[in-house]
Amino acid sequence: MEKGTLVEFRVQGDRRLGVVERPDGKTRWFVVDERGQSHSLAPRQVTYTVNKETYKPTDIPKFLEQVKPYLDPSSLEVAWELLVEGGETITPEEMANLLFSESGAPHCYAAHCLLSDDKLYFKQKGEAYEARTAAQVAERKHQIEVEALKAKGQQEFLARVEQALKGEAVEWQRHDRQRLEGIEKYAALLADTVRMGVNYDTLARAYPPSAPVLETMTLLGRPTTPQGAFQLLVDLAWWSPHENLFLRRSSIPVQFPQKVLEVAQQRLDFPPTDSDTNRLDLTHLKVYTIDDETTTEIDDGLSWEVLPDGRERLWVHIADPTRWLVPEDELDLEARKRGSTVYLPTGMIPMFPEILATGPMSLVQGRICCALSFGIVLGATGAVEDYSIHTSLIKPTYRLTYEDVDEMLQLGVQAEPEIEAIATWANRRKTWRYAQGAISITMPEATIKVKGDEINIDILDDSPSRQLVAEMMILAGEVAARYGQRHNIPLPFRGQPQPELPPDEELLQLPAGFVRACAMRRCMPKSEMSITPLRHAGLGLDTYTQATSPIRRYSDLLTHFQLKAHLRGEVLPFSAEQLKEVMMTVTTITQEVTMVERQTNRYYALEYLRRNPEQIWHVTVLMWLREDSNLALILLEDLGLQLPMSFKRSVNLGEQILVKVAHADPQKDLIQFQEIIYQEAQSAVN
Repeated sequence: MEKGTLVEFRVQGDRRLGVVERPDGKTRWFVVDERGQSHSLAPRQVTYTVNKETYKPTDIPKFLEQVKPYLDPSSLEVAWELLVEGGETITPEEMANLLFSESGAPHCYAAHCLLSDDKLYFKQKGEAYEARTAAQVAERKHQIEVEALKAKGQQEFLARVEQALKGEAVEWQRHDRQRLEGIEKYAALLADTVRMGVNYDTLARAYPPSAPVLETMTLLGRPTTPQGAFQLLVDLAWWSPHENLFLRRSSIPVQFPQKVLEVAQQRLDFPPTDSDTNRLDLTHLKVYTIDDETTTEIDDGLSWEVLPDGRERLWVHIADPTRWLVPEDELDLEARKRGSTVYLPTGMIPMFPEILATGPMSLVQGRICCALSFGIVLGATGAVEDYSIHTSLIKPTYRLTYEDVDEMLQLGVQAEPEIEAIATWANRRKTWRYAQGAISITMPEATIKVKGDEINIDILDDSPSRQLVAEMMILAGEVAARYGQRHNIPLPFRGQPQPELPPDEELLQLPAGFVRACAMRRCMPKSEMSITPLRHAGLGLDTYTQATSPIRRYSDLLTHFQLKAHLRGEVLPFSAEQLKEVMMTVTTITQEVTMVERQTNRYYALEYLRRNPEQIWHVTVLMWLREDSNLALILLEDLGLQLPMSFKRSVNLGEQILVKVAHADPQKDLIQFQEIIYQEAQSAVN
């Protein structure tokens, strides 16, 4: 190239003009741009050479001013229409002649700029340009429109994001929701830091974001990690800072499909014909339902009566949801998919739509309700002497809380002798079960409730009223199982293998109380399910099934389906093989429900402790998790929580110490305690 030649080159994609000054070695050239900056260029870096004249760097602004009037991209469409039919190629100089009827340096450079920037009508072919076909142009116009719409949508989305970040109300659009729902799934991966025991960095590497999530996070300038996605959703007020990621990562449905809600409403508006036409009328009995004050699904009630021969009969009345559905209908299949009602600190997710579960399916005080009633006569020792099972009609008399019943038992309320009689039989029943080998392991149990931003943790009191209800429910389960065993009915029987407890001399070496109970609990095998009867060692029963929560547990609903069909003399809805298959599915689901409940409770337990860093807690060392590294399981007695703690000194099982929280991160499932010596604790109190 000659000195003074004007050339075009690119700097980081930007078009730049420069004047050739001198060679740089054998193949390169130094060029100086209008700013006086020198650039060393290889021939391949030169994108256009302005021929015919020589220039100085100071001439470049004037040259660009001469070019400017001709830079009208719309003029290319006219040229394309003239050239498209012949499929010809054209050089910038020829294009200048065609468009401007001149081929001076400014005209040719303007033509070059138009052609090289054009993405619609022409494509480069060597140093010339070829007209695209009409079909290609139509397709590219469509792509440009799509890209323009996408760009517009992104800008509008960014504007709504800015609104949300300022705390303003936002009306999210359908495409926004699709973006944010993708980010939700990515953020929910954080639950795997707990489930898999991995850190954030490992998780981010193991689960790279999908293309749409990556695009959105990059667009918003956020880190493309599950943690970054979580924080974005919180900042947008799309999620709570305590969003339940365990629930989101599970397959548990939170909302009911519209079709199921419609069916529920239809059943409410037009009750189906009752298949059990010979219900036993028990509306004359006084029926007590006993639950927590907040319970809305009321599925059991109790009665007591004296028979003409002087014997006493207990009645356990169970809600009859199968009155409102049949096997394999929409309501049944939806309940099967859910497995059970989910109980979380923040509220419950019901197995049935609430308009049915808390209404006609429940045993509502003062209403005539359909039930499955177990009439049971116990012997003097508490063993079942006689029983019968009936589809029935009852009218619940009193809705009582556990506290109400405890008070009545304590005061000996004369007006309600039935309560005292039921409690007496419950105690005999418990004594009888322990004589049959039942195993009692009593450990404090925490109940965690979240309302708004407030977290409350209480210890579930194993009061006489709760023991009374528990014994009556176990009794009904035994009777249901005995009926199934006697008539060869496949049921979801529950059992527990006989545990291999430590020898007495070994147990006696452990501190009495919680430490010993904890050691025994570790030896208890998992419960089992079978379509044939099993012994339940923990309860001390030769056969047992659950039948008392059909609104809340699908396995109990299966028991009702089978028992009621047999009582009517009909073919059982589930054969042994069918029942086995359904039970396997439901067991998998309920295991997931149990895991989500446990993880959510633990999250809020750690969050509660995080909020109370100065609180001093009394704890008991329960057992070693890793004795070689001084990692133990401790019991926070005031809260009923069992959590790990690393000790910096040797401690003994059963030792009672004072601790406070050193660090808690619920999202990472981390908790660290530090031991407080007595003098420090006194100072904190004072």
